[in-house]
Amino acid sequence: MARGTQLKAIALLPAFALVGLTVACGAGGSGAGDVGTSSSAAAPGTGSGDVGTVAKDDALAALVPADVKSDGKILVGQDQSYPPNEFQDNGKAAGFDVDLGTAIGQVLGVQMEFQNASFDGIIPGIGSKKYELAMSSFSITSERLQTVDMISYYKAGTSLAVLKGNPDGLKADDLCGKKVAVQKGTTQVEDLDKKNAACTGAGKPAIEITQLQAQTDVNLALTAKRVQAELADSPVIDYAVKQTNGALEVVGEPYDTAPYGVVLPKNSGDYGKAVQGAIQKLIDSGAYKKILDKWGLSSAGAVTKSELNPAS
Repeated sequence: MARGTQLKAIALLPAFALVGLTVACGAGGSGAGDVGTSSSAAAPGTGSGDVGTVAKDDALAALVPADVKSDGKILVGQDQSYPPNEFQDNGKAAGFDVDLGTAIGQVLGVQMEFQNASFDGIIPGIGSKKYELAMSSFSITSERLQTVDMISYYKAGTSLAVLKGNPDGLKADDLCGKKVAVQKGTTQVEDLDKKNAACTGAGKPAIEITQLQAQTDVNLALTAKRVQAELADSPVIDYAVKQTNGALEVVGEPYDTAPYGVVLPKNSGDYGKAVQGAIQKLIDSGAYKKILDKWGLSSAGAVTKSELNPAS
């Protein structure tokens, strides 16, 4: 958006949209493209409570390849428009994934440097060695496992959000002919494509799908009534509802629950073992639960065992 329009509009934006304003506007208003902002984690983040620091594990640290740790840091690809998992707080990376990623780095004796990027460009960036690790609410899928390694650390489903009172009477399994927004490159795009095929196959009107680069833009499209609903990961929808003071509501229960995975290059070997071991250490020590509690994430999504390339 133009700068003058941007300043006039800021007062109208709900709190959860302001969280990601740097991302949404920094790339022409849609969040398109590689934003290119690099930062360490906010200290502390905007969640309640300080999760503190965790001790380095020398044995796990020794598994990190020399070419990765030689500069003392791991460059992490991340789309910081997805609160509460990853977003920007006063120009600093913040959120559940940021705190957990930072703790993984502490166990491995390296600093995690979070690079803000367009979601659909992150996994290709792993393949091209632009990023050394990615942590951005990536659901583990068989398609993704064909090109990268993934290490599980949380479980989330897809949720449907609508305006308060659900004025259009929407249901997740009946969106034919409705306007629905979704973030580009997410598993929810695939979900909508399948739903759309079912609609047209049954002779019903197609879903009018709006794909936006940043999740904050998806949220704003719904509150501005440009669409009738949105689909996103369950913790993200829950957070949006809280941040809008009930202007939105969730319809039904989350579905298609799947684990999130830290993304590494394919055939990561000891590097994958190091990251998996670090996550398991955080789970076993209780640090993992502290991070979940800080961001108000449901214990139903917690995992007790981190796995490298689990069956999707």
